[in-house]
Amino acid sequence: MNEEKNNSEETKESSPEEIIVRLEKEKQEYLDGWKRAKADLINYRKDELKRFEEIARFGTEDVMLDLTLILDSFDLAMRSGTAESNEGVRMIKTQLMDILKRRGLERIPIKKGDEFNPTLHEAVAESEEDEAPGKITEELSAGYMLNGRVIRPARVKVAK
Repeated sequence: MNEEKNNSEETKESSPEEIIVRLEKEKQEYLDGWKRAKADLINYRKDELKRFEEIARFGTEDVMLDLTLILDSFDLAMRSGTAESNEGVRMIKTQLMDILKRRGLERIPIKKGDEFNPTLHEAVAESEEDEAPGKITEELSAGYMLNGRVIRPARVKVAK
């Protein structure tokens, strides 16, 4: 009721052109607000889609990290067994690695003489070999990446 009273008072005091200008201005403010809200909603949807994709890609990280312990056990079994017993262990490990690769898990490749990279490697020991300082001399424990992101760095021995 107060609004009607205010509007009627404004129309008495304002000319029709002034009222049209004021209403056009209000209309533009509402339209701009609506456009901002629509843009915010679109951005929110894009952000949520990215978040869901991230969850889908890395939601299995805990399980994959646990499975890397099994892969370590396979490596240990292959080092300590005989040639005949290693064949079966190697086949099972290969099958498991193939399944994990299809789901985005990869072993970080390391060979003697590679440059130490702190984003991929964890230096747990130093050695005094004929390698240049900062070069990897031995891989002590394998490292793994899930969909391009390091979930466990490789533990290595580095030359002094």
